[in-house]
Amino acid sequence: MRNAFIEELVSLARINPQIALVVGDLGYSVVEPFADEFPERFINAGVAEQNMTGLAAGMASEGYHVFTYSIANFPSFRCAEQIRNDIDYHNLSVTVVAVGGGLSYGALGYSHHAVQDYALFRTFPNTLIAAPGDPNEVRACMRYLVSNPGPSYLRLGKAGEPNFHDNIPLVEPGVWLKYQEGKDTNGAILSTGATMSLASEWSKDIRYKDYELFSMPLWSMSSKLDQLDILKKKNEIITIEDHLQDGGFGSWMLEANSLLDNKLNPIKANIKTIALSSKVCGTVGSQSTLNKMGGIVPES
Repeated sequence: MRNAFIEELVSLARINPQIALVVGDLGYSVVEPFADEFPERFINAGVAEQNMTGLAAGMASEGYHVFTYSIANFPSFRCAEQIRNDIDYHNLSVTVVAVGGGLSYGALGYSHHAVQDYALFRTFPNTLIAAPGDPNEVRACMRYLVSNPGPSYLRLGKAGEPNFHDNIPLVEPGVWLKYQEGKDTNGAILSTGATMSLASEWSKDIRYKDYELFSMPLWSMSSKLDQLDILKKKNEIITIEDHLQDGGFGSWMLEANSLLDNKLNPIKANIKTIALSSKVCGTVGSQSTLNKMGGIVPES
């Protein structure tokens, strides 16, 4: 995903001279293609993420679309006040890029566990969450974000994620992308972010083996009411995410369903959420080990 991000950013920057990249002294071996081709639009803000975010907001106020880049919680939680006050409140075109969503950096401990980030960004009313599930969705999200500038959060996996889409799909906030057909059209597994691989594993479970598989790479507070046609047709929807249940993607779906569950918009779907247990919060281990401990890997 990181490579797809930087390749797409370079391509878009060749067309759009207002695209800039600001890093917090991280990302080397990844960001060099942009830095080499656009040195005047590349800034290393140092190990000062809050300053990096304020700098990005200032540049965005002058017409730039700025991408801030670091790993896990450093460009997000560490900068929550600057994102809230400087970027979201002023509706500025800054995309906060967090590499290593979920437990990708699990071996580095809780400071690197990005398992509460959806909950944070969901509360910012102007911010769009972009959580692509594979490299092709990364490219699709990048194109959408640049074509529709504003506050956004781009959550990437660490490395090595496979492609599930044969081509770069068209993405819009709240729109479901089907990536695997199923015999049981009354059931669906819906993932967001790099849990697309885990969703495919869950689809082999005897309970869900015939369900259709979807991903939702773009969502936010303002996209809650989309996809009524799908919601009305399904009896059961299973959501999968590498985030704590409270405030996460499944929670967002449940809230949306609750809002729609009335006589004017009857929704029959039973929504079940598969999300990380809080057991992982104080634990150090590999991503696969912590995902199993957190309960998002099927036992079979």
